[in-house]
Formats: sequence, C-alpha cells, structure tokens
Amino acid sequence: MQVQSLEVTTGKSSDVEVADGVFAVPYNEALLHQVVVAQMAGMRSANAVQKNRAAVRGGGRKPWKQKGTGRARAGSIRSPIWRGGGRAFPGGNENYTQKVNKKMWAGAMRTALAELLRQGRLQIIQQEDLAEPRSRLAKDWLSRAGGDNFLLVMGEVPLNLFLGLRNFPRVGIAGWQDIGPADLLQYGRVLLDTEAAARLGEVYG
Repeated sequence: MQVQSLEVTTGKSSDVEVADGVFAVPYNEALLHQVVVAQMAGMRSANAVQKNRAAVRGGGRKPWKQKGTGRARAGSIRSPIWRGGGRAFPGGNENYTQKVNKKMWAGAMRTALAELLRQGRLQIIQQEDLAEPRSRLAKDWLSRAGGDNFLLVMGEVPLNLFLGLRNFPRVGIAGWQDIGPADLLQYGRVLLDTEAAARLGEVYG
C-alpha cells in the first residue's frame, strides 16, 4: 500500500510503499491486549523481599527451658507467631513473566501498527539528522514534526538527533528492533522512518 512520508526538515512529502501484511491487517483487540499485558508484566522488577525466620537477626537461644515453667514450648524468639519474628511464607523473588510465542508477538505488532495508521497516529518520515546536537535545533524539529508526545522509531538512530531530543521527556527514541506493542501504544503518536517501516515489513510481513 502507498502512504505519504514527510521530510520534517523541509516539510516536503512523497509517497512510499509499505507492506500490506503489516500496515493493513484487521484489528485484533484480544491478541493485542494479551501481548501488551505480558510485555508489561515482564518489565516488573519484583524486588520486594520479606524475611523468613532464618533471615531475621537473633533468636539463637531458647527463650526458656522446655518443661516446668507452665508456658508453651518455645525454641526461638524469631518464630513466625512471635512479634518481631520472621514471616512463615515470605514474599520475594516472584516471577511475573508470561509466555508469548513468536506468532503472537508478530500478530500484536501488526495489529498495533495497522490500527495506529488507521487512526492517523502513525506517520512515515524520511530519515534525517540534525546539523548539531542542540536542544534548540531539536525544538525547531519538533515544531515542524507537529509537537512532542511521540515515539520516534528509526532504522538507525542518528547521533545528533538522539542527543538533541533526549532532553524532552515526552519524546521516545528507539530502533525498530527494540520496540514492542506496549511501546507503540505508550505515546500519542508514532513517527516511523522509511528504513524502519521497510524492516518491520520484512520481519512481520
């Protein structure tokens, strides 16, 4: 299929060919939701840790003798039923990853890209770079690109453009091989350069 590509610096547009098998597939909401949830679950750090009775400091000495005190038997002050004791079933080191096979991932990428294009939230641009890695030049580039709040996906990320745009918090920059469905939906728009569009068409088409 033919779509328009924009040269941001000059404002000129031209037609480019993109793969129908990637950018013109029907919307599959259930698949996209499942893969996005799996991708976000895999990004969880799971670094909260609780201590069991072995990890709590102290409790090596038996509090009182086994018999003759009239109290219940106790072997450690760090028992889970004591105040200050360890947890009986401590949480920590959970694994939140969900299995997503290659066909599901590819299908979710296709439906996300096609739906963004249908909604007018995906734009093809020509590959270009800034003359210098300056935020002032990057700001001018952003105004010509239609403002911020977008993910810039490129075949090969130009150094000056990356250095100029990285100070803007609502702009994401990534190579085409580093993105997933959740990344595409995180921003208001997606700017895809022609090389990235071609590579995505080869891989997912």
